[in-house]
Amino acid sequence: MEDLQQRAQRIAAKRSSMWVYRCVRRTIMMVLYPYFRVQRRNGEYLDIDGPVIVAPVHRSNLDTPLLAGLGHRRLRALSKESLFSNRYFGAFLAALGAFPVRRGVADREAMREAVRMLDAGEQLVVFPEGARQTGPRVEAVFDGMSYLASRTGAAIVPVGIAGSEAAMPPGTRLPRRTRVAMVAGPPIRPPEGRMTRPQMSRFSEEVRERLQAVFDEAQALAG
Repeated sequence: MEDLQQRAQRIAAKRSSMWVYRCVRRTIMMVLYPYFRVQRRNGEYLDIDGPVIVAPVHRSNLDTPLLAGLGHRRLRALSKESLFSNRYFGAFLAALGAFPVRRGVADREAMREAVRMLDAGEQLVVFPEGARQTGPRVEAVFDGMSYLASRTGAAIVPVGIAGSEAAMPPGTRLPRRTRVAMVAGPPIRPPEGRMTRPQMSRFSEEVRERLQAVFDEAQALAG
């Protein structure tokens, strides 16, 4: 029997999935962007060629949908496996580029798929902070993002998103109207060759500092 991962990848590969993604992206830009008075800067950094890891701060469930309008390439994203338990909603998520990951365990299958996508030149959203955080500071980031960059040579584009936490904090069902700003930073290229663990830690710290800088810029822009 086809498992969730295989099914998600099969659906995402269909030509019709790109049509679904473009329609949803257009709807987001027509509805959510005016509602939140979204301001964007440096979206062209997401439109570079080759594999890209989009590394945003994570303060709200709105972050991934809002990111769709920052650049023009389709975003692939890890989503918790339970969201794919409903066959039809799971198919919709897969058409948008999402694929399942098991939370709380080392999901090697999901990691292999992430590497495969980047090797194929796709664009993948990885939240460096892991789960949703709160507040104006980027306290720490995980090395998983650095591992993927080292393994595939993907550039990392940090993205600050301000206002999404106020718009839809944890436990909120309907978003509140507030101003949202998104700022992308210049691509960060990983060192050539495989990084050692100490090198990964140093590289992750560089990404954290660059992510804090664009987050500060986004917060100033959102007011």
